[in-house]
Amino acid sequence: MLFRSEYTGDGHALAYHAGASLMDMEFVQFHPTGMIWPPSVRGILVTEGVRGEGGVLRNRNNERFMFKDIPPLYANQTADSEEEGWRYTQGDKNARRPPELLTRDHVARCIRREVREGRGSPHGGVFLDIAWIKERIPNSAERIKKKLPSMYHQFKQLADIDITQEPMEVGPTTHYMMGGVRVDADSQMSDVPGLFAAGECAAGLHGANRLGGNSLSDLLVFGQRAGEYAARFAKENSLGTINTQELASAEQWALRAFERKGSENPYGVQRKLQDIMQDLVGIVRQEQEMLQALERIRELRIASDAVGVDGNREYNAGWHTALDLHNLLTVSEIVTCAALERKESRGAHFRDDFPAKEDQFGKFNIVVRKGPNGEVRLTRESIPRMREDLQQIIEEMK
Repeated sequence: MLFRSEYTGDGHALAYHAGASLMDMEFVQFHPTGMIWPPSVRGILVTEGVRGEGGVLRNRNNERFMFKDIPPLYANQTADSEEEGWRYTQGDKNARRPPELLTRDHVARCIRREVREGRGSPHGGVFLDIAWIKERIPNSAERIKKKLPSMYHQFKQLADIDITQEPMEVGPTTHYMMGGVRVDADSQMSDVPGLFAAGECAAGLHGANRLGGNSLSDLLVFGQRAGEYAARFAKENSLGTINTQELASAEQWALRAFERKGSENPYGVQRKLQDIMQDLVGIVRQEQEMLQALERIRELRIASDAVGVDGNREYNAGWHTALDLHNLLTVSEIVTCAALERKESRGAHFRDDFPAKEDQFGKFNIVVRKGPNGEVRLTRESIPRMREDLQQIIEEMK
């Protein structure tokens, strides 16, 4: 599993430090396939379209391992042979889907298992193979380029791999945060007056696991609401006052890394944090590992205060990374604390030490606030009772 380098948690962290409540921060969705090699492209998404066009997952022993672990709930909807799975990808309506197209969380956990048990690829993932379809259809290379042009160019340019001829190395990557700023459903305003959030920065809409395709509609609907209500709030309220001392202090903090020559490397601290979250607070979680992660996150917070950079302010990626560390560490600690608090498995949150879903945990959200001394404070807040007509619809759909 890979924590992507472009996700820095700025929205969540800024709201948290401003005093807003965060909710559902333990729920982090993983996409099962992201690039893992070379290191510079770790975490870049590899679309599910590859598997939809017939791509298969194999371990280092060339075994299609997904057939070994088909959940009973999905057994009647999943192909029981490679032949049937292939027919499904070619549009046969009488065929069932191949196990590579099971839920994202399940596929991601299966990949993790293969790697942990020593059957992974050379760089810690598994192989995603679309080139094999040459055994089934003529002119397969041209078909792959036509159906998957962005994936062909992505791997060719970034990893020097021709996916029409050889397998890709992939592994699970962080994909979406269900948790975020707790907001009013109508106005999208947080419990800090004048602070609005929408989309992936906000919480509540997707529960424990987002369904595919819902992110864009979330942004369109609730982004519009946030904009409308923010504009209304601005018209009805006077401008806030700017504390010049706080502004000067923030500027000094931002420039401090230039004064620390020969100190900690920002990229080194970031990579260590990625590895900690990958290994200890990832797809499969357990208490002792997360407690260890908290301790190491606090050590990295000390190290981040000693980070030094060279050069000047223009186009300085090292400086930008040094600035990112503050929010990265904040969100990492919050995710870990919330995951420790939820002692069950639900949606995208899977606890190896609490593998079952517990009814009592379905009755509340875990809400996070910043304490007076900067500590992470957690509370369990009851979920309002659902309207009877909506509850009836859910029961009918079971």
